[in-house]
Amino acid sequence: MKKRNDSKVTEFVLLGLSSSWGLQLFLFLIFSLFYMTVVLGNFLIMVTVRGDARLLQSPMYYFLGHLSFIDLCLSCVTVPKMLGDFLQQGKIISFSGCLAQIYFLHFLGASEMFLLTVMAYDRYVAICSPLQYLTVMNRQLCFQLALACWCGGFIHSLTQVTLVIQLPFCGPNELDNFYCDVPQVIKLACMDTYVVEVLMVSNSGLLSLVCFVVLLLSYAIILITLRTRFRQGQSKALSTCASHLTVVITFFFVPCIFIYLRPFTTFPLDKAVSVNEDVKNAMKRIWIKGVSCCRPL
Repeated sequence: MKKRNDSKVTEFVLLGLSSSWGLQLFLFLIFSLFYMTVVLGNFLIMVTVRGDARLLQSPMYYFLGHLSFIDLCLSCVTVPKMLGDFLQQGKIISFSGCLAQIYFLHFLGASEMFLLTVMAYDRYVAICSPLQYLTVMNRQLCFQLALACWCGGFIHSLTQVTLVIQLPFCGPNELDNFYCDVPQVIKLACMDTYVVEVLMVSNSGLLSLVCFVVLLLSYAIILITLRTRFRQGQSKALSTCASHLTVVITFFFVPCIFIYLRPFTTFPLDKAVSVNEDVKNAMKRIWIKGVSCCRPL
């Protein structure tokens, strides 16, 4: 373990997903495929939305462009480092690099969570008040909502890093994961972290839960409205909205709530959930299909 003269940890050792060289090469190929798919898919969406003025004027595609940009950036926070670590035995990350991962993970992750909630509200207005949709979801409001998502993510992330950076770290320095995140890092602090853990749960956990409840309520109203108002194409609309909701909950909100809305005790399932968080972006095409189909009938 590398230390300065004052015994402060200057780097962390990532234990990764496996110590088997053969399995690491296999995982490198699999995750490389997922990574390229996510990058190319989101880049294509961004170019398509930006290149079509009609799509850019649509609130749904305006938010979708922001979502693709966030997803593209989020996939670049931990995956390139993880892919490089698959090809070497020593998996080391500096203390500053670890803090940077935490900051951008929570900044982009919280922004995406807020944006998903805003998009649920957008679909609610589009389906439940179709005649007032363009008046309510005007260009100015869309810009303000998108800006609020980014600002909310920034404030959330800044709070997380501020709490972590004040903790003393003097060893050990091994993280049983393939990237840095608050639950694992905070356990390595050389002090009682109960108060900090409560603050972290209150910040990240409750944030995930509140957004999750708002999204559920929005889509519950949408599904009820579709069932009672529209008869033609009802089955398809209900199935696509239900599929969309299932993917968002399974691949985004459930992992976030599982990781952050509990005391920071290490469970064997934690690493599997973290892997799920990274590969969930490969399901984005299903998500986008659901969004596109959940429009006014």
